[in-house]
Amino acid sequence: MKRRSKTLASVLMAMTLMISACGGNEGNNGTASGETPNTAAPEAKEVNFTIGYATGDPAGKKAISESIKAFMEKNPNIKITDVSEGTTSSYLDWLKTMDAVGEFPDLVEMRDTEVFLEADKIVELPEEVRGLFNTLPEVNGKIYNAPMVLTSPQGIIYSKKAYEDAGVTELPKTYDEFLDIQEKLKTSGITPIVVGGKDIFHMGFWLNKFLIDQVYAGDPDWNSKRTAKEVSFTDENVVQAMKDYKELFTKYVDKGWLSTADNQTASILVSGKAAQLFSGPWMFTQIQEADPSFEFGFYALPDRNGNRNVLGLPSPAGWSLSKEASTDSDKVDAINEFIKFFFSKEQYSKFLEVSNGIPSTKEQVSYEATEQMQTVLDIMADSSIKKSLAINNWWGENQIPPQFRNWFYKLMQDLVLKDGDVAEYMKKADTEYDMQVKANNQ
Repeated sequence: MKRRSKTLASVLMAMTLMISACGGNEGNNGTASGETPNTAAPEAKEVNFTIGYATGDPAGKKAISESIKAFMEKNPNIKITDVSEGTTSSYLDWLKTMDAVGEFPDLVEMRDTEVFLEADKIVELPEEVRGLFNTLPEVNGKIYNAPMVLTSPQGIIYSKKAYEDAGVTELPKTYDEFLDIQEKLKTSGITPIVVGGKDIFHMGFWLNKFLIDQVYAGDPDWNSKRTAKEVSFTDENVVQAMKDYKELFTKYVDKGWLSTADNQTASILVSGKAAQLFSGPWMFTQIQEADPSFEFGFYALPDRNGNRNVLGLPSPAGWSLSKEASTDSDKVDAINEFIKFFFSKEQYSKFLEVSNGIPSTKEQVSYEATEQMQTVLDIMADSSIKKSLAINNWWGENQIPPQFRNWFYKLMQDLVLKDGDVAEYMKKADTEYDMQVKANNQ
């Protein structure tokens, strides 16, 4: 009986509530009596920021643009304007032009950190996102970059069919063996090497290979010594490096290299017009898209002593926040959210897979590596392979004058085209380097 009374009381109470909900039109808060007041959170504030990054690699450009699109779909209140443009000039020159016209990106892929730090265009990386990464190189004791990937090694991307047709059964153990392979390829009737010399940055692939082998592998501080005039471009090791470069371009590189763009090299390789390309893993996707059935391999090119030296040291590069954007707290918050999204496990793995990048994050991010990419990862994990940097990627005391890289690359193009004397051209390099150092110090 007691239980029945309790149940009945509950029913009566419910009915009373229903009646009170139906009675009366207005409550004290202006809503219909019994209605739940509108306590929904206000709509998220709309925020806009611009983003800029290098577009020389189509696969990488696609991967970043897809990340931007996915982020905006998830965060409709944040609009990201992509101001990146394809250009045959250097990325450094493009950024300087954007700065000159007042359109420097809010979030920018930074490759020349010290140049834009000295120009007061970027600020320290927000503390909020620093914990995402294992290694954060410092400039003057401060951190300015969220590294998109670790430095990738470059090497020989080769057609397996071309090697087989030329009778090449083993990969070279020394640079001289590599030259022997070039002769076999020529004899078989195929152009040994394609180069995208129309894009000035592409010239650095081969030039830095020889500089690393002959110079930086033995002396990582060579740049600072050159600035102090303790070493010279006319020194025997540098001259030999450029002699090797000139010989290779004269004998084995496709004659149309100066009018060939970097993004044309993949199609030239898969079409069978050339047997090899010296580049990095970002090209793997382009090659596979050009011809999914094309069979190719990748290896680190040894020096004359059989040592393998590759790009691979960390450097201050990656996403950086502009000084102007840093004054807007809403932009900073939105940019931090994008950076965290970009490097989130699910999203970052997609970027790495498309771009064949080496992850920089503290959290382990894996993706299905191709045969060629696994070779790259093995190279990076091999402690017997010396890791280095390109001439313009060093920083601190080893930073070169910012305009020297492109000037030097163009000088080396001229060396080949005019069949110049290497020693004389290296004298020109010394003169220009000293002049730029002096100009920067004024």
